[in-house]
Amino acid sequence: MKTKTATQSITVKNEVSFSERHASRIRSAKIHIKTFSKNTSAMLGLAIVLSFLTIAAIGPWIVPFPEDATGSINLDIKLQAPNAVHWFGTDEVGNDIFTRVILGTRVTLQIALIVTGVAMLIGVPLGMIAGLAGGLVQEAIMRITDIFLSIPGLVLAIAIVGALGPGIVNAMLALSLVWWPGYVRLIQAKTLSLKNEIYVESARAVGASQLRIVFVHILPNCTSPIVVKASMDMGMAILGAASLGFLGLGAQPPYPEWGAMISIARTYLPDWWWYSFFPGIAISLTVLGFNLLGDGLRDVLDPQYRD
Repeated sequence: MKTKTATQSITVKNEVSFSERHASRIRSAKIHIKTFSKNTSAMLGLAIVLSFLTIAAIGPWIVPFPEDATGSINLDIKLQAPNAVHWFGTDEVGNDIFTRVILGTRVTLQIALIVTGVAMLIGVPLGMIAGLAGGLVQEAIMRITDIFLSIPGLVLAIAIVGALGPGIVNAMLALSLVWWPGYVRLIQAKTLSLKNEIYVESARAVGASQLRIVFVHILPNCTSPIVVKASMDMGMAILGAASLGFLGLGAQPPYPEWGAMISIARTYLPDWWWYSFFPGIAISLTVLGFNLLGDGLRDVLDPQYRD
């Protein structure tokens, strides 16, 4: 009986200590959620982003003419205005534009996620190495970063795709190589400010390894600026991918990518306006959603921007 009572006492003690240990984090999370929910534009951005993510997830199962995304030709119904059958009208070969815009959502979001993810994988470690190492290592990394930043991003992406050849994979690679320097600068500056904090010095004093310092003390404190930058970069990556597609350097027909659709549709303006209108609206709304979401996350996670 005494053993059972002692075990129960230890369990209660452990439960209490766990809740006490995480009380500040729970309280902080509640404050962040409350602050975010009061931001009307941030909630609108979240709603737009979630809507497009939902469309991307269920798109292949809800489109009325899935074969129109794979190069089918229906010349007898080409360039029809929006109607009850084809809600967004049809294109120059009779493909349903609603189907192609919906399926293009998945393509566009995949490009944005891959580009942002690869840029983070390159930029975050390099920025942290530069901030921690200092000296010649820091100078070498930051000067290479400056070279990339000195060239306009879209121009550099066009040059890379021009060298590698047009295609969606090469477009994603080009955009990733354009985006990583921003993460290097962000994380290098954040690491420089964190590495001299008292808790980092204390960890060094008790013999913590450099890897432990990075993953336990520095990287977690870099999460907020990374999340904010990544959310805003998603919108910019979508614009970059659409720009390359418009120039014929990104996704190639009949791949349903918004920028490529607008590139073809521009020759049919203004008479067949719907061909370019609906892909353009999709790009605008997606970019707007990610920008509003990024602004809201910045207001919540960065104390300098709070009211």
